[in-house]
Amino acid sequence: MSTRGIRRKVLIGIACLAAGRSSLLGHKQLHYNHNHYNSNTFAHPMPRLPARSSRPTEDASAQSSSDATQPAPRSSLFVGSTEKTFQVLHAFDGPARYMTLGDIAKAAELDRSATQRLVHTLEALGYLYRVPETRTYGLTTKVLQFSYNYIRANELVDKASPYLLDISRRVGETTNLQELDGHEIVFVARFPGQHLVNIDIVVGARLPAMFTASGIAILSRLPEARMREILTTTPLEPMTPYTLTDEKKLVDRIQMTARRGFAIVENETVMGDISVAAPITDHDGHAVAAINISVPTSRWTRERAEAELAPHIQVAATSISKSRLSTFRR
Repeated sequence: MSTRGIRRKVLIGIACLAAGRSSLLGHKQLHYNHNHYNSNTFAHPMPRLPARSSRPTEDASAQSSSDATQPAPRSSLFVGSTEKTFQVLHAFDGPARYMTLGDIAKAAELDRSATQRLVHTLEALGYLYRVPETRTYGLTTKVLQFSYNYIRANELVDKASPYLLDISRRVGETTNLQELDGHEIVFVARFPGQHLVNIDIVVGARLPAMFTASGIAILSRLPEARMREILTTTPLEPMTPYTLTDEKKLVDRIQMTARRGFAIVENETVMGDISVAAPITDHDGHAVAAINISVPTSRWTRERAEAELAPHIQVAATSISKSRLSTFRR
């Protein structure tokens, strides 16, 4: 397949985001709300702005309680109304497909008057629409243009896609490309295998980096200070009964991954799933992303996945890393 054909296949995947507004709410979906795991709840793959952990850092413990409650000073260039606009859009991150003004105001943590003006503006611009004969609003497909533009301009997607497609075809399993955003990983490319397991995960889906093979792989190639910062901001609440939440064990696992070059996780974010991942690094050796293979426990064991899939993913990650990526680190 030509590079253009591969790019087209990736961009077609963006349509999954549109389908995600409906299909993700119609199927059992990955859900983490930073409070507890629940395999029977519904979720949207675009969560709220990253939650802030309540666990104190070493520096924070040395500060007075008054200092700790002081908000960080903002630049005079910061536009508060723009922030509120995105708060309205993020109100739709939850399971509700359509929302009333009151629901939006509550979710966005804004007063009703401000919410009404912002919703009217977004409706006029084509990003929200009012459901006929109701008082509810929903997102339009226009919001997908941002996702499309990001994927289309993403050099990493171009470099990684041929390798992911090749692995998916050879082993018959699903391959993914993820980037780090805050304390979460974001799926930016996905090539379903012959036996797709997690049909609800689409491009744009997010998961806590600390609990995923791809996240662990990325963290294993970051400076220790950055890794611990992400650990501190991660709500260590289990997504399944098997989610590892002990801080020391999490750090030990990241360090072991750094030594052997790949990570493997089983049943920690999705029951019945085994994921094997390796980091993609820049010229300095710092991780910029990760690729993974996801397989079901019904057909694979952890030992078999490690023996047969880890070599594929490591070779591909190394090859992509050597492609002289110009991607900047966040």
